[in-house]
Amino acid sequence: MSAFKRSGPPARRGHRPHPPRPPKTAGGKPADVELLATAAREARDGLRERTEAGHIAAGRRPPSQLHHFRGAGATRRIDDSIRDVTVVTEDQKLLQRHTDPADFTRTDPWRVMRIMGEFIEGFDALAHLTKAVTIFGSARTHPTDPQYEAAKETARLLAEAGFAVITGGGPGIMEAANHGAKEGNGLSIGCNIELPFEQGANPYIDTLINFRYFFVRKTMFIKYSDAFIIFPGGFGTLDEAFEAITLIQTGKIYHFPVVFFGRHYWAGLVRWLQTRVLSEGKISSGDMDLMIMTDDPAEAASVVIQAQQSLQDNGFGRGT
Repeated sequence: MSAFKRSGPPARRGHRPHPPRPPKTAGGKPADVELLATAAREARDGLRERTEAGHIAAGRRPPSQLHHFRGAGATRRIDDSIRDVTVVTEDQKLLQRHTDPADFTRTDPWRVMRIMGEFIEGFDALAHLTKAVTIFGSARTHPTDPQYEAAKETARLLAEAGFAVITGGGPGIMEAANHGAKEGNGLSIGCNIELPFEQGANPYIDTLINFRYFFVRKTMFIKYSDAFIIFPGGFGTLDEAFEAITLIQTGKIYHFPVVFFGRHYWAGLVRWLQTRVLSEGKISSGDMDLMIMTDDPAEAASVVIQAQQSLQDNGFGRGT
């Protein structure tokens, strides 16, 4: 008899165990190669649709349908006579596995030089900031949406308090935050990213930096921010939020506020973290306190202002 016991409940006498169920996606569909490929295409199409919807909602033609683009940094020059059917971004080129290991010696070392240049450009453009807040959220949020107005008001209050406002530079919540920064006579910054389609930047940006690589852009968000304010959004918004919380949790950065705006929107996530992740000991109770919840622009701004003042009083301010 095997020394290992079969896991799971014992089979009932006379009962034939069910065959293992095939894996399914979170959407409930059987997971197979074709479905995953289709899902990837649909995800890219959905991202483009959401991004374009934000520009259309603001009364602009989507930049992906135009042929001009403003700002420094990453630009795409494509020779239509030789390009592939699908546009390959620099992130994809970096992360894909080479079929010939020798390709590394011919491509990746040069790519590292480009990455270094992108870091240098970002540092050079943002090094003058003494205090700043990054605001994240969906590119699809309509200008008539209450969350758009809340983001705009939050950014205005922060700008009036002397904070620069940084966003991903696109439409929706990002545009609202840049708009609010302009209304508050503050510095409005956009850190745009190269995508398979032209995302474009909203018209309320003073300083625009274009990035090829997500991880370089994310470094800028973290390095030059005194707080993150997270408005309702999708995977990208969640990615930025949880990276900041992880860096704080692991002591990689000083504890700065991570404010989740919109209690109703984030309620399910918080409930899952409490009832599943926390209850199973995957995080500690103190980790839940890293997430600040609010529905009030004045409250969100006040949390950031007070935290930054406390850091300065203790000699940790960016401008000290």
